[in-house]
Parts: sequence; C-alpha cells; structure tokens
Amino acid sequence: MAVIGEFTTNGNVIIGSVRTLTVRMKARLSPIDRISKDAPDFRVTSNGAEIGAAWNAVSDDGEPYISVKLDDPSFPAPINAALWPAETEGDYALVWSRAKKTA
Repeated sequence: MAVIGEFTTNGNVIIGSVRTLTVRMKARLSPIDRISKDAPDFRVTSNGAEIGAAWNAVSDDGEPYISVKLDDPSFPAPINAALWPAETEGDYALVWSRAKKTA
C-alpha cells in the first residue's frame, strides 16, 4: 500500500491532493444525492473537471472508509484507492494498492 494523497474535510466537501510519479493534482470530493443504491456518494473533481466518483464503504474489519475511483484520458488506467480516516479528526490518507492478479 502506498499513500498517494492527503485530504481534509472543509464543510461538507473533502479536499486535498493526489501525488504519484505521473499524477499531481488537487481534488475535491463533493457529496451528491444518491439516485440508487449503486450510485456514488461523492463526485470527484479537479480544476472544474469531473475525474471520478467515490462511495462510502466498510472494510471486512468493520472500519468505515471511502472507496475512490479516479480516471482521466491522460491516465494509463483508472486509479482505484481508498480514503482512510487519519488520526486527526476530519483528515484522510488516500491509499492505493495494486490489485493482485489471480491465475
């Protein structure tokens, strides 16, 4: 697992930055009204462009987190990550992990 960003709550939005070797951007997760049970809880934007979506989730251990999917035509593949609450209330770490391929 790698921490690829830090975020903080600002009112009802979550703002922060994403940093990898090829991606550097500020991002904002804005809550949206869900229209179905599979619809995202957040719209993710950067510089006014929609770049992804995020869903409230609960880990197998019962820990709440936010599942994030970022995509852009400039990315070689979508980024799937998780926003995990940090030690400080209202702060989050964006954690990325490469999915293991099964044979």
